Amino acid sequence: MKSPGELAKRLARQWQNADLREQRLLGPENWPLTLAIGKPAGAAVRDRIGQVREHLQRWRDVTVGQVRWQNVRFQSTSEAIHIPTHWILETPSQWVQATGNSEVRREYHTLNRLASALDPRFHSLIVRRRSLVMDKPQADVIRSGEVALQLQPGCADGKPLRALSVAGTDSKFFERNRQLLTLMLDSLFDGQASETGLENFLGAEDEGHHWLLVGDLDGSLLPFSQMRVRARELQNTPLPGNYLIVVENERCLHQLPATPDTIAVLGSGLNLSWLQANWLTRKAIAYWGDLDTWGLTMLGRARQHLPHLTPLLMDQATFATFASHSAVEEPQPAPAAVPPGLNQSEADLYSLLNRSERGRLEQEFLPVSVVRKAVLEWAAP
Repeated sequence: MKSPGELAKRLARQWQNADLREQRLLGPENWPLTLAIGKPAGAAVRDRIGQVREHLQRWRDVTVGQVRWQNVRFQSTSEAIHIPTHWILETPSQWVQATGNSEVRREYHTLNRLASALDPRFHSLIVRRRSLVMDKPQADVIRSGEVALQLQPGCADGKPLRALSVAGTDSKFFERNRQLLTLMLDSLFDGQASETGLENFLGAEDEGHHWLLVGDLDGSLLPFSQMRVRARELQNTPLPGNYLIVVENERCLHQLPATPDTIAVLGSGLNLSWLQANWLTRKAIAYWGDLDTWGLTMLGRARQHLPHLTPLLMDQATFATFASHSAVEEPQPAPAAVPPGLNQSEADLYSLLNRSERGRLEQEFLPVSVVRKAVLEWAAP
């Protein structure tokens, strides 16, 4: 048989379990919660009746929830004894109150206040990752939720995060709340903010955080076959060679062929502000990205910086050829409106992909032979 104090400690430990906390705070179907108290053994009633009476009195003094009692007969007693068998808690607030733990109560009341002010899509995040919000000013947490709802992939348009004025934030807001904002955006956009990095996801100037992979396809233009360069440095530091290919994802380097007089820059994603560099206007530029709505959005943005660029393998014929084997669902398509910078055939393809069930053909899944042929044909002149 368990005392109220023993079950209270168990309930307090359960509060520390993120899965249980989420289920009980956000799932009405998980209530009521019934805890077994257990019955005293016949020997205890016979030999330790005083302890049994104390046990019964402790349960009579419980005022939280409902205690279920049952008449139980024992060989050593002439009459049945009214025994507590289950403790029933009806609501999350009763669970918290039953723990008798002041820290659990403080956290619960904080989460309650935040949940009432935040979009329901953020409730699971703050409940599971409560350490993110417990020691942060509640005003910052609420403002983070407001800011996240106003952000869209690429919305920074090349500006640094500190220059974004969203929902009345100050220049240090993104710095103070970076992790929380990233996870809130993950809740809205299927984990893309963490996968690509906050600056890359928002299309913001990286200010030193975003490193690009530079590959020497010629083999003699750079001191190394591969090297990493910060995006902002490329705005002022020209790369050698007369041909440059910009590749959305850096994992595609192995698909690129040895190509004379050519450098590849991989891994820019949405962070394309470095393409404003003046030295790029003197080079032949190709752009190769995923065949999905975000890939075409990046192509459009790249072309706004460099109108003379040549897209590679980002057309309807490529999609039609390989979609049946390799296309998948795009987790979070870009907005339905066609982005600027696309020509008419690309705009038509964008609309097609946006309404397709499987509208994503990742560049990594194109055959190496096809990629190499396209690159060499582009660089042949």
